[in-house]
Amino acid sequence: MSIAGAYWRGDEKNKMLQRVYGTAWESKDQLKEYLNQLEEAKKRDHRKLGKELEIFMFDDEVGPGLPLWLPNGGILIEELEKLAKDMEDKAGYLRVKTPILTKEDLFVRSGHLPYYAESMYPPMEIEGVKYYVKPMNCPMHHKIFGSKGRSYRDLPVRLAEYGTCYRYEKSGELFGLMRVRSMQMNDAHIYCSEEQFEQEFMGVVALYRKYFELFGIEKYVMRLSLHSKAGLGKKYVDNERLWLKTEEMVRRAMDNGGVPYVEREDEAAFYGPKIDVQVWSAIGREFSLMTNQVDFAVPERFDLKFTNKEGVDEIPLCIHRAPLSTHERMVGFLLEHYAGNFPVWLSPEQVRVISITDAQNDYAESVAKQLRENGIRAQADLSSQRMNAKIRQAQLMKVPYMLVVGDNEMAAGQVSLRGRDGSQQNNIPLEEFVARAKDKIARRASEL
Repeated sequence: MSIAGAYWRGDEKNKMLQRVYGTAWESKDQLKEYLNQLEEAKKRDHRKLGKELEIFMFDDEVGPGLPLWLPNGGILIEELEKLAKDMEDKAGYLRVKTPILTKEDLFVRSGHLPYYAESMYPPMEIEGVKYYVKPMNCPMHHKIFGSKGRSYRDLPVRLAEYGTCYRYEKSGELFGLMRVRSMQMNDAHIYCSEEQFEQEFMGVVALYRKYFELFGIEKYVMRLSLHSKAGLGKKYVDNERLWLKTEEMVRRAMDNGGVPYVEREDEAAFYGPKIDVQVWSAIGREFSLMTNQVDFAVPERFDLKFTNKEGVDEIPLCIHRAPLSTHERMVGFLLEHYAGNFPVWLSPEQVRVISITDAQNDYAESVAKQLRENGIRAQADLSSQRMNAKIRQAQLMKVPYMLVVGDNEMAAGQVSLRGRDGSQQNNIPLEEFVARAKDKIARRASEL
């Protein structure tokens, strides 16, 4: 199929090897189907679409694995954050903000050093104190939870943040937006009692399913990642009793909720078992997007506690969750899933107003202005190109709605609609189109 260079074990310090890619199938039909899927995947490659649609870029002077979000990408990020905030506000989450830099002591206490040291950037020393850029938000959220006394009446406490984190990925492992060194995570930590655990854990799973429905994700697998006894004290916290207990708690919650899952040994987080979610895009490509993790170890290290009904201090369980993954991975997935044809609510540019001749330019601009005043992302193409060329340019940028205006539309205060899907409707009152578009956006509808 192809050949490529590859560093041994993904480390650029090692020798360059030659990697040979091939494929084999039981029938010619299966091979043909696979090759067709590969061609479709090339068209949907998020790196290709990201450049064509002006979503993101990388620059050698900035550094590998550190994406720069262009204005269209900034809109995607804002819409995903808005979605997360809407969902999480309804579920009772509290939003927090934490710095990207912290003292070494915090990660020693959390246990991320030494468990996670290889994935962290080297420390910087200032005034004799070592500081790290954070690879995750949880230690700071633990600090916020522990900042005051808590009663069982206060629980559960759900702290959410779209925090920026930095992780060192080897150069040979970087891949577009899917494997990066800078990431903004749809992070939250839920602090709850053991009695509340099942409800809270399954509340996160229910949130996954809402996102699946919204984005049209039909195929997914939930994977229960377990510890291995051989890794205790090395890869995992050394407490076999709590490992077995919390793994069984997750099983019971999933079984009671009627949610199918598979089990995988030796893939847990260092502090507890987790549910990892694999999803498949519209063309059947697999992505690892979401996680729901149980932490039975770190709350104790931070002396986190709440007063139970008997007036006795108790250590809460902590659930780490990221239903929308990171901005980087989620945008990469959605680019390939939709082939760049985002639903209207998510599209960076929702409407392109196209004048037939220069005589309608003022009207086209006034239409675009009225759309923007109604919260619709719109711009007018006032270039000297012919109408068909303007339409073609809007189609290349995968704009959902193109509003063509000529003398007749201008005289009547109307627009003629061309949909990205090829549909057409002439002479629509502008107010009618505005109401229709606002409704689709407000509902986050998948159809045009």
